Amino acid sequence: MRAFKAHLQGLTPYPYQKVEAPVKLDQNESPFDLPEPLKEEALRRMARLPWNRYPEIHAEGLRRKLAALTGWPEEGIVLAPGSNLLILALSLAAEEVLDLSPSFPHYAHAARMAGTPYRAVPLGEGFALPLEELLQAFRGGVLFLPNPHAPTGTLYPEEALRALAQRAQEVGGLLLVDEAYREFAGTDFSLLGRENPHVAFLRTFSKAFALGGVRAGYLLAAPEVAAVVREVLPPFVLPAHTGAILEVVLENPGYVAEVAAYVRKERERVYGKLLAHPTWRPYPSHTNFLLVRTPDAEAAFRHLLAQGILVRRQDRYPGLEGCLRVTVGLKEEMDAFLRAAFEVAYA
Repeated sequence: MRAFKAHLQGLTPYPYQKVEAPVKLDQNESPFDLPEPLKEEALRRMARLPWNRYPEIHAEGLRRKLAALTGWPEEGIVLAPGSNLLILALSLAAEEVLDLSPSFPHYAHAARMAGTPYRAVPLGEGFALPLEELLQAFRGGVLFLPNPHAPTGTLYPEEALRALAQRAQEVGGLLLVDEAYREFAGTDFSLLGRENPHVAFLRTFSKAFALGGVRAGYLLAAPEVAAVVREVLPPFVLPAHTGAILEVVLENPGYVAEVAAYVRKERERVYGKLLAHPTWRPYPSHTNFLLVRTPDAEAAFRHLLAQGILVRRQDRYPGLEGCLRVTVGLKEEMDAFLRAAFEVAYA
């Protein structure tokens, strides 16, 4: 077929295949649903909406609520149905996309869909940030930097981010810090963006806010950056029902800290248990998942799945040979995971 642009030929699908299992630890979701009173209130507000009317063109009301919650200027906030769509919009607008390898695969996928030149810098030893290499490679465009990093769980220090922010300003580029897991790290680097318009932040409602099924994320950026992203996105991009749900959680955000505190505690418990495993090696994490290196990722994955436990293989990525990614779930789910993990060791 000659109807489509040549660069779209041969695109590989996003690397996810749905598998059913009683214990689902493969997508870094919250182990808890939205609290029932908030869900009921969201449903009441959805029922009162005029479904025949378009929502606000750029979710102005929600932007005001987010501005109040984050202290970020309203004109610098962009909402969309998932941060993935914001990544695509930024990739469409960018002159070039710079990334780490390995990293969240949608950065590379979005750049390829957009036909935007793409480069990736390999992580250093022990998943260290290759700061000097990034500073040399960053010559403009958008640098996507997840912090905490996925899929390794590493948290990069503020000094490194400041160096990259300074480089972004020097070359006229944009440092985009993806903070999808920030609540589990307890970090907030937004001061960098308040000081420097060449730094922006992606955040999501899918993780600590427990709204993975709702699909919503937002960008914090300088007003001139936000204006470009809003124009790249379609008008009326955030559906009215999504807006009703977000309105409720932004008015009642207290549960988020409870979710994050639970995940941090359970993550450290499971990490400590895995340190005693004779052949599996867990890596420290600042996210809601653990990266675990095994002697054979396929065999480990299949053994866990046979016990009804679904995790995510990461061994196709460079430097992650033998690795699995395990979402922090409910205590009983993590106990089941640990039992199955140690069965491998003593089988």
